[in-house]
Amino acid sequence: MKKAAVLLLAGVAIGMFTGCAGGGADIGRDAALEAALNDAGVSESDTSRLKVSEDRDDGRKIYEIRFDVGQTEYDYEILASDGQVISSDIENQGGTGAAGQSASQNGAGMTDGAGQEAGQNSAQPDAARNGTANVAVTMEEASATALERVPGATENDLRIKLDYDDGRYKYEGDIIYQQVEYDFEINADTGEVIEWSEERG
Repeated sequence: MKKAAVLLLAGVAIGMFTGCAGGGADIGRDAALEAALNDAGVSESDTSRLKVSEDRDDGRKIYEIRFDVGQTEYDYEILASDGQVISSDIENQGGTGAAGQSASQNGAGMTDGAGQEAGQNSAQPDAARNGTANVAVTMEEASATALERVPGATENDLRIKLDYDDGRYKYEGDIIYQQVEYDFEINADTGEVIEWSEERG
């Protein structure tokens, strides 16, 4: 009788454990990051602009992981229960980062979105893309303005581009530093920060 009771209790305990593991297991942020880095074939020390956040998709907990290696941006979704890579997106940013700012100013790496958003006047968007826009604030000055707001962040944490929207030029971009993403827009004629937002992981 004692043996049957022990077996019954053991069975209940195992059932409870596997039930929890199936619905609530979580490998944790570090293991999810490791899964993404392994898939990308890079080490954490190679990355910049690293951000890990949690989300839910179809009732499953996932980790959203993004990081840059040089001018390449990686975005991953990792299943929290077992570390499976659900999706990955790799995009070459060309010259839109801090290391390529001079390239950005003469058009390399500018996205076509700038021109398409303000398509009614194609000359203005082209000027934004090819670096011939007549603006008072340089990209370097706008970058410095944005970085001043995030103590410790460097040009490696920054992405910025010149855009033309609503009849004016502006710099838009983001800084990702210590798991926080800062999105901004800066008036290209006055240097004023027109938009600033922060998103924590």
